[in-house]
Amino acid sequence: MIKTSDSSRDALIYDWNVEKRAYDLGGRKPEFDDETLRDGLQSPSVIDPPMEAKVRLLHLMARVGVRAADIGLPGAGPKVVEQVRTLAREIVDQDLPIDPNCAARTVVADIQPIVDISQEVGLPIEAATFIGSSAIRQFTEGWTMDKMLRATEEAVTFAVGQGLPVMYVTEDTTRAQPDTLRRLYAAAIECGARRICLADTTGHATPAGVRALVRFVLEEIVEPSGEAVKVDWHGHRDRGLGIANCLAAIEAGVDRVHATALGIGERVGNAEMDLLIVNLYLLGALDQDLSGLVEYCQAASEATGVPIPASYPVVGSDAFRTATGVHAAAIIKARKKGDAWLADRVYSSVPAGVFGLAQRIEISHVSGLSNVKCWLEEHGYDPDDTAKCDVLFAAAKQTDRVLTDEECHRLVATVGG
Repeated sequence: MIKTSDSSRDALIYDWNVEKRAYDLGGRKPEFDDETLRDGLQSPSVIDPPMEAKVRLLHLMARVGVRAADIGLPGAGPKVVEQVRTLAREIVDQDLPIDPNCAARTVVADIQPIVDISQEVGLPIEAATFIGSSAIRQFTEGWTMDKMLRATEEAVTFAVGQGLPVMYVTEDTTRAQPDTLRRLYAAAIECGARRICLADTTGHATPAGVRALVRFVLEEIVEPSGEAVKVDWHGHRDRGLGIANCLAAIEAGVDRVHATALGIGERVGNAEMDLLIVNLYLLGALDQDLSGLVEYCQAASEATGVPIPASYPVVGSDAFRTATGVHAAAIIKARKKGDAWLADRVYSSVPAGVFGLAQRIEISHVSGLSNVKCWLEEHGYDPDDTAKCDVLFAAAKQTDRVLTDEECHRLVATVGG
């Protein structure tokens, strides 16, 4: 049987996504900060998972290549303090390859619990100190620039003085004035912050806006500082642009992007960590085992009570499932060539096999005879048995949905043989 070779595969799929060296990161490897256990749990619809589920998610993050995670906002009270302590200990005890961080307002009272836990557990915990930066937020809160600068300087100086690495986060960065960002970030960097985060808190940005903002921050704030400052991107998906904005931010030069499992989070959520990893893998920016991604998503769904829609990419029940006659016929023809690579891609840009899954062919009102023969063969029947083909095909054309395996077995039994 003739199979495709590596060289012929390149000829079979022309990739416009990488024209003009798009997504050439110059050797940089994207880094991820998983916000599932903090921002993700701010969704109004989620269940706060039990601690064992949070610990399991932490392990699954490590398995899918996440190397940093927000493990809570301990300034919120004793319950979160205990969560953060438990997760920090798990990282230490199990030697997980994850660098933890904790959210904190730019006030010493929020940072002190992070200091206490870090010293108690013996683990550096990055303090993600945040403050609103847009004019609309300043006007609403009645903040002056002097007040914001004092809060920034006091909080960052305290955290650094206590031995914590600091990520300084400006909320609503994507709607903030350039000069405000210059002054706030410059103050934080001067006080010792060595990571800054650009936050699309309201999901306002477009990819073009992301690129413009990242360029501005790198060229007019980071480079002039003379310090080795890392830059993060944190985006929400109110306009449905979460993943697109993350990809734009990475290409523009940020070091790390934030996301959550299944995109859970405040309002309509954050960028989806799982889909971000999938897209970067398909763009060639990542090279790793992704067989644990399905379990990561399923665990997040079970823990938070957020169902995975059937149409959700990769892990939804319909992701690699077709009942359409033309689609099924092409997949079947590819299989007959004895080429799993071909069958997995002829009608799918996302190969199921990468995630330990497989293409599935069903029978419904939009199916052709190819679907019927495929189902018969996969379930141990003779695909050339005319009576069996006829009874299934007739039923398919009378139904308004996919026939279940049980229904198909029962129909086949009526013709015997």
